[in-house]
Amino acid sequence: MITKELLLKIRPDQSPVKAVVAAEKLAWALPQYQIVTPLQVAHILAQLAHESGFMPVAENLNYSAKRLPQVWPSRFKTLASAQAYAGNPAALGNFVYAGRLGNGGPESGDGYRYRGRGMIQLTGRENYRTYGKIIGFDLERDPDLLLQYGVSALAAGAFWKAHNLNRWADADDVAGVTRIINGGLHGLAERTTYLRRAKAALGLKP
Repeated sequence: MITKELLLKIRPDQSPVKAVVAAEKLAWALPQYQIVTPLQVAHILAQLAHESGFMPVAENLNYSAKRLPQVWPSRFKTLASAQAYAGNPAALGNFVYAGRLGNGGPESGDGYRYRGRGMIQLTGRENYRTYGKIIGFDLERDPDLLLQYGVSALAAGAFWKAHNLNRWADADDVAGVTRIINGGLHGLAERTTYLRRAKAALGLKP
């Protein structure tokens, strides 16, 4: 069901070579977490298309001072407060993710070390520890394992199952899935577009 052709129909801007590897690993990993029906597959692929383009990437925390208050308005109330973190990914990660998701304070380095990685952008020391145990890889010790296609595909499937996202997928509720993955509705329009493409490619009704 999951093929290079399917991924490229959802994200035609992606590398065909990388799509071959991504399709192979997702086709292998997702059934292990009971993500098997066309609708379930359409929903998870739509989310992964938005989160990472099906690629096991690390979160880009290199922002301009102007952009930071737009991305983290609660953290940066003024342009001046953002200046020290502009163009400094490590400092930014250690600040915005400090004391959250199992991370220590800014001085611990956890925020940057456990920034978003993988196809589903797993974030935070606690999540690295939890999903590492589920999939059998020590992600807490070696976070960059999530930059491997197979490990990343397993982590995405494990996250999906742990949050019972098939329930929302079966109800065809893209907003419900998005809220759990994102914590809000950021990127909902794009995720919906990718879902529509996935459904069409899989022969499902819009």
